[in-house]
Amino acid sequence: MARRRISPEKGRAAVLHWQGGGSDRTTLATAVRYLLEELAEVAPGNSVEVRVPPFGVTQCVEGPTHSRGTPPNVVELAPQTWLELATGATDWADAVAEARVSASGTRADLSALLPLNAARRSR
Repeated sequence: MARRRISPEKGRAAVLHWQGGGSDRTTLATAVRYLLEELAEVAPGNSVEVRVPPFGVTQCVEGPTHSRGTPPNVVELAPQTWLELATGATDWADAVAEARVSASGTRADLSALLPLNAARRSR
């Protein structure tokens, strides 16, 4: 299980505030980090690194691990895109087609895990 730094209550509140139009740095940082923690809990592992600069990074998805340097499977995206994907406001395929997601590696397709609430229900 992923180590939590943000309580579910605080994280959900930040996500709701963002969904309501809140875009201040604290709201964005808390919502991004909380949803990265959710992803790591839904898909534990170390084979994919998801980067949302400047707010956070997590490793997830079972499979081969790496120990040094850039991992073989990397997903990088802007905070707004991450929040939209994680909450279902946008679709993985659309975000990739619009070049809003940089995904490299054979395991870097997160479409089966997003949105996060749907991934939790299917577990």
